[in-house]
Amino acid sequence: QVQLVESGGGLVQPGGSLRLSCAASGSPFSLYDMAWYRQAPGKQRELAARITSVGSTHYADSVKGRFTISRDNAKNTVYLQMNSLKPEDTAVYSCNAVRVFTWANYWGQGTQVTVSS
Repeated sequence: QVQLVESGGGLVQPGGSLRLSCAASGSPFSLYDMAWYRQAPGKQRELAARITSVGSTHYADSVKGRFTISRDNAKNTVYLQMNSLKPEDTAVYSCNAVRVFTWANYWGQGTQVTVSS
């Protein structure tokens, strides 16, 4: 089992940047595919970015070229660097971990990102 704690959300102006962090504990971090999902008010949750246990990345078209997902297995942490933020990026961002081979699925509590002038 793994516990996930997100940090780094907040209020930022359009065009600004934020870096989200998700710290994992309780299980070998390197055995998990990690992802950031987001859910805007009144909308369904959607995948923003994913990084596999071996470092392959995938991005939603809406964030491609602006967001970068990375992981530091030594620190048990996954990051989401968000640049050129837009008001439509406003959402609760949640960290997700999926254990390879078993597909056990875990979620963090989420962190609010608000992009507004």
